Amino acid sequence: MRKYMLMISCLVLINAAKAQEVWTLEKCVEYALTNNIQVKQQSLLVKNEQAMLQQDKLSLLPTLNGGASHGYNFGQTVDRYTNQFATSRVQTDNFYLGSSVTLFSGFQKINQVKQRTVDLQATQYDTDQFMDDISLSIATGYLQILYYREVVKTYENQLKATELQSERLKKLVDAGAMAQGDFYTLEAQRAAENSQVVGARNNLDIAYLTLVQMLDLPTVEGFEVEVPDLELGLRPALEISPDYIYGLALETQPSIKSAETKVKSSEIGLTMAQGAQSPSLTLQGSLGSGFSGANMVVDSITFESSVKPFNDQISDNFNRSVSLNLNVPIFNGWSTRTNISRAKINVENQKYNLEIAKLQLRKTIQQAYADANAALNNYEASTTGVNAARESFRYADQKFNVGSMNSVDYNNSKKELEKAESEQIRAKYEFIFKNTVLDFYMGKPLTLKRK
Repeated sequence: MRKYMLMISCLVLINAAKAQEVWTLEKCVEYALTNNIQVKQQSLLVKNEQAMLQQDKLSLLPTLNGGASHGYNFGQTVDRYTNQFATSRVQTDNFYLGSSVTLFSGFQKINQVKQRTVDLQATQYDTDQFMDDISLSIATGYLQILYYREVVKTYENQLKATELQSERLKKLVDAGAMAQGDFYTLEAQRAAENSQVVGARNNLDIAYLTLVQMLDLPTVEGFEVEVPDLELGLRPALEISPDYIYGLALETQPSIKSAETKVKSSEIGLTMAQGAQSPSLTLQGSLGSGFSGANMVVDSITFESSVKPFNDQISDNFNRSVSLNLNVPIFNGWSTRTNISRAKINVENQKYNLEIAKLQLRKTIQQAYADANAALNNYEASTTGVNAARESFRYADQKFNVGSMNSVDYNNSKKELEKAESEQIRAKYEFIFKNTVLDFYMGKPLTLKRK
């Protein structure tokens, strides 16, 4: 019985530990990149390109094919080995081994290997970009949870203060020291704040669900995130210019690397298309032999005829061939010229795509830098506003407690404090996210820990 009780206790402790497991931002990102199905699908594209590259390399080697046939002929035919007419049933056996290798074809096959190598790099960069997008989405979802946690806490503190004031005011009303209308006004404010708390909790629940779904976890139950120290202040990203950040991003961002490699791929593709104008030279060789039931020999003594032995025929009929085949393209419906024109267009298009990627990256960094700077300014301004609003509310609370301020003015003062605190929280998390994005473009890992 003690053993069973010990086992049950251990299981309970293990489940409790799992239920209380805390997820950091780094753990969320790592888990998503390891287990996300779309990430796995993207990785399959890389493996597919690797397989195609391997095939293109092997296509440079000579081909080697063999064959054999066994059959019977009925009726008149010219026997291929005796070169005579055969009119009865004839057994034939044929054996063949052939090989060919392209000696020159305008370097098309070599360029195809080069292009496939570059395409593999582009696919890998696309995969890296996809993983970066997933990581930023995870960071957004994670910060949404932290934001709503703080909003809930703020609203709950405000509601708690109103409830305490409402209880005190109720006693004063019962004692005849305050008007009944002031109590009703405060109760209405309490109901409104309670509604705010419910709404904030709902938003927090949705934020948790959103992040859990991003991670493809089966349930939100037992899922909790770490609340790091998010002290603000001027961060390194704002101490340098957005142009400097852009320069770093050009060297590290996979979206730019992918666009650059696709330009290289298109240029190799143009070279391949131009190579189709060149003559091609192929070396071919073959070995063959066979057996025919029509191949008869006459015995020199008995003068009786019989089918020539199999081994003798295989030896006698053994043949070899070697040939050089030259193919010179002269006119093929202008298809080669058309393919070259299309390849040139693709080169220009890929160059435009590279410029678009660079412009988009510059705009994103400039916008994130401006947003982070604005959010920091808003946070500093809202912090000043919160301090002033708190002092104003403290003064209003004292006046209301002694009956020198009515409930309407009291609630207005409290609403101003709520508005200031809400703006401070919003600006705080806006700055944290935009600054995190800037750090990310500078090649730093995603983290909410203090630098």
